[in-house]
Amino acid sequence: MRELVGRPGTWGGLWLRLGQAALAAASIAVMASANGFAGYTAFCYLIASMGLQALWSLGLACLDGYALKVKRDLNNAVLVSLFVVGDWVTAILSFAASCSAAGVIVLFEKDISFCRRYYELPCGRYQLATAFAFLSWALSATSAVIMFWLLASF
Repeated sequence: MRELVGRPGTWGGLWLRLGQAALAAASIAVMASANGFAGYTAFCYLIASMGLQALWSLGLACLDGYALKVKRDLNNAVLVSLFVVGDWVTAILSFAASCSAAGVIVLFEKDISFCRRYYELPCGRYQLATAFAFLSWALSATSAVIMFWLLASF
């Protein structure tokens, strides 16, 4: 069980963390480039959640890179339990923010047709930022499950 792909201190773990951070940063960049996002709480929450996701993932990617460089094993119960808590918290926050942003987008597109009436709203950017957030969440949830299985194997 301790040979899971994506565990801390491995190349798989490093690429998983870098993917999470890159997708979260892409979500932030696309949403921040969209005019008027600050007027909607769900989009502001998405920015905050993806910021936390990017910082957490980038920090753990640096730790994975350091462990690979010095050939150190990061598989001890205390460290993995910290990773489990952090991964689950960021995964839940990312999922909640992605769902709330997607809900606003569905409201704008389908229910009240805001995007058809107000052409100045960058609905495509809102959708793209939310898609990046969901992809970041998918990698974060994968990492959270891997850490949970790793903790259960101790």
